[in-house]
Amino acid sequence: MKYIERTYRNQISCKFLTSFHVCEEQTDLFIQADQDLTNNAAASVHHYRTHLKYYMQSHPEFVTSFRPLPEDDLAPPIVKAMLKASRYAGVGPLAAVAGAVAEFVGRDLMNSSSQVVVENGGDIFLNASQELNIAVFAGDSPLSYQIALRIKPGDTPLGICTSSGTVGHSISFGKADAVCVKAKSAALADAAATAIGNRVMNKADIKHALESGALIQGVLGILIILEKQMGVIGDMELI
Repeated sequence: MKYIERTYRNQISCKFLTSFHVCEEQTDLFIQADQDLTNNAAASVHHYRTHLKYYMQSHPEFVTSFRPLPEDDLAPPIVKAMLKASRYAGVGPLAAVAGAVAEFVGRDLMNSSSQVVVENGGDIFLNASQELNIAVFAGDSPLSYQIALRIKPGDTPLGICTSSGTVGHSISFGKADAVCVKAKSAALADAAATAIGNRVMNKADIKHALESGALIQGVLGILIILEKQMGVIGDMELI
C-alpha cells in the first residue's frame, strides 16, 4: 500500500533515530528506531492484524460493541489487551485497537532496537533512552502544535494516545479537539482517551472529564484541548 502522509500526526522530536513507515490495509504506522526495521515491523503488523481479523470474524460483537465485553481466555494476547483496556475505560474494545497495535509492534521491535517510537494515527508507544518532546496536534484549535509533552527516559516504555471529536476517522461522541492520555499501556491510553473524549461536549465539561478520567485505573495523566481552552491533570509535563 502506498504511504499517504497523515498531516495530523503528533510531532515527535527524535532526530537521532531512523524513521520509516509500514502500511497494511487500514494500518499505517510511522516508526522511529535505532535502525531501519521495516521488514521486522511489517511482519509484526501482519501477525497482529491476522490475529485481529480472525477474532473479529468469529466475534462480530468485538467490532460493534460500544461497551466492554467479557474476558476471553482463548483470545490472542492483543485481543486480551484490548478487552482489558476497554473494561478499565468503560468503552468498546475497538476503542483500544490503534494503541494496542502500536504497543505490540513496538514491543516486538524492542528486541532489535533499544529505542522505539511507533505512532498509529495519533496513538504512540515509545521506549527511549533520551528525553523526547511530543507536540500535540489539536485540529483547528489555536493551541495545536503549541503544546508539547516532555517524556523522560525513565518513564518509558509508555503509551501516549490522543482522541479527537474534530479530527480523524475514529468514533468519538465528544467535541474535544484533543484528549491526550498517558499510561504505561498504549491500549489503555487509547481506550481511556476515547472514554474521556466522549464526556467533553463543551468547555464546561473539561474539569469533570479530567477528574473522572483520572479515576481510570492505569491512567497517569490527561490533557484536554477544546478550542482556546486547555485542562490537565496528573503526570503531564508540558512545554
